[in-house]
Amino acid sequence: MAKQATILFVDDDPKAGELMLRFSEDASYKCKVFQDPQLALDYFKTHQADLVISDLRMPKLTGIELLREIRLVDKQVPFIIVTGFADVESAIEAMRLGASDFVKKPFDMDELCLQIDKTLKHEALVKENRLLKRQLNKERDQYDMIGRAPAIQEVYSIIEKISDVRCNVIIEGESGTGKELAARAIHMQGQNADKPFVVIDCGALTDTLLESELFGHEKGAFTGAVSSKAGLLETASGGTVFLDEIGNISDAMQIKLLRVVQEQQVTRVGGVKPIKIDVRFIVATNQDLEARSIEGTFRHDLYHRLNVVKIRMPALRERREDIPHLVQHFIDAFNLQYHRDIIGFDAKSMTKMINHSWPGNIRELQNLVERHIALADGRHMSVSELSELKPVGLSNEGIDSDLPTLAELERRYILKLLQLYNDNREKTSETLDINKSTLWRKLQSYKEDETREN
Repeated sequence: MAKQATILFVDDDPKAGELMLRFSEDASYKCKVFQDPQLALDYFKTHQADLVISDLRMPKLTGIELLREIRLVDKQVPFIIVTGFADVESAIEAMRLGASDFVKKPFDMDELCLQIDKTLKHEALVKENRLLKRQLNKERDQYDMIGRAPAIQEVYSIIEKISDVRCNVIIEGESGTGKELAARAIHMQGQNADKPFVVIDCGALTDTLLESELFGHEKGAFTGAVSSKAGLLETASGGTVFLDEIGNISDAMQIKLLRVVQEQQVTRVGGVKPIKIDVRFIVATNQDLEARSIEGTFRHDLYHRLNVVKIRMPALRERREDIPHLVQHFIDAFNLQYHRDIIGFDAKSMTKMINHSWPGNIRELQNLVERHIALADGRHMSVSELSELKPVGLSNEGIDSDLPTLAELERRYILKLLQLYNDNREKTSETLDINKSTLWRKLQSYKEDETREN
């Protein structure tokens, strides 16, 4: 049996509400009538509704204001404006904000009921098409993520469940497991997929730079601020902000971010006027934020604000059956990029790859496939030595066995610490007794050196 649709009818005129209740007694839907628009809004925030019909002119909240508030909760629920003032400008404003239609008072009840039936049938068709699209997606690897192992299927399941729920999400997992890919999938499956998806690497920026990037700044706020600039949170309003390496931000920045998450407004650096935003936060970390919040090294109030839903990205060693599919996916991609026609790895090499621990996870596997395709002599490839699959800097001979230069020894030691701490730059910089910005510059120089060598 199909679920009965629910309509919220909001009008401060009690006679209009009584008329609506009388005509809906034998209808296929149930009707909830409110004279107070604030009570209607409070009800909508905690209950399911399939259609909202609201008068335009009401005390406390006008129909336009109610529509704005409801759109912050649900971007898609149909909304019909009723006005007795034949106010064309207000009707246009309502349609611009997402109202489905508008009717004039005094309205013919039979005509309104026909319009209600038409709107509910259209909404049912939209939902059916959305469900069909999701079912068709299940025939392929989901959300542009490769793999069918139970561990990654659990990730797919959570993404599916929250596709229509615009809540904050924490994504935990080792470096290289695809946390940003999962964040993009959550955004693209949601109601705001056409809105911005902004990525911010918290581990690569100092507090000052991070604050300026997130919140923006006013002209003259600091040396070099020759003009006002909107921050990324302001730019992303209506969409999603993905904060990578959230565990690396300082306590001071955690306090500022908490206020933004709670109040959904920002104040630019050097500014005094708060700016309203509408942002969904998805954060990623390779650390155990819950344990850190208990220890007191990460603010528990910020953790609980962000931890509405938690997703754990499995390590590659936990989904070994997906390795052949991932390898083939990367072969196809790099064949296209490098204009090659490589068939694949031999069976012995594939066995080695399946049995390898992959501390760098999918990113390490991708790099290995790319390297072999770039250097391949024929259409078949092989991993000739198991040592090729050993992570750099972890051999039994030690990082100084070949008597490297002091600069090279420093590079190896920094990379080894970074790997030991699962890419946690804060812990790495603390052990090295340098600040995060210095560590970031060194890592950037290593990347530039690798680019020149290649």
